[in-house]
Amino acid sequence: MNEYDDLPQDQVLKLKKARDRVIDSIGKNMDLYGITLSVGHLYGHMYFSDGPVTLDDLSKKMEMSKTSMSTGVRTLVDLKMIDKVWGKGSRKDFYEVTPDWYQNFCDYFSIKWRKAVESNTNALTKSLNELRELRKECEGNERMTALIDMDEAKIVEALKYYRWLLRFIEALETGKIFELVPKESD
Repeated sequence: MNEYDDLPQDQVLKLKKARDRVIDSIGKNMDLYGITLSVGHLYGHMYFSDGPVTLDDLSKKMEMSKTSMSTGVRTLVDLKMIDKVWGKGSRKDFYEVTPDWYQNFCDYFSIKWRKAVESNTNALTKSLNELRELRKECEGNERMTALIDMDEAKIVEALKYYRWLLRFIEALETGKIFELVPKESD
């Protein structure tokens, strides 16, 4: 017996059609942010689940392998979009959606941007240090010094941007972003 057996089937079909449209939209939207369409669909199915689900539940519902489900679930857990929860009386792992889309957005971009900021800042800082060492070697060579000065100025500007981006990430992580752009209320 499934959850829809005692309901009028024509209404169930309409409900499923409406849900499928939203699930597909979620998948396409998440694909724009570098999350695969199938992981987006997985999130969508979990979003409409009535409570926590297991990998087996998801695998059956989406007709995908348990391995694919596991990879997708791990991605969503890492992005803080779903949580692993305790299932009373079961040894299986249960997962449920974190239903706060505002927080999902903040977590996703904080995680992605923080990695990018760290990587890019390290590269820029290393290059800046190398340019400063090179300047010492090039004393008296005005043309080379001018090129170094130009590159150094560009790198310093880029570092300013990444410091700004870190402050923006902190605004996302602390929720201060909502003071500037409030959540929509009922």
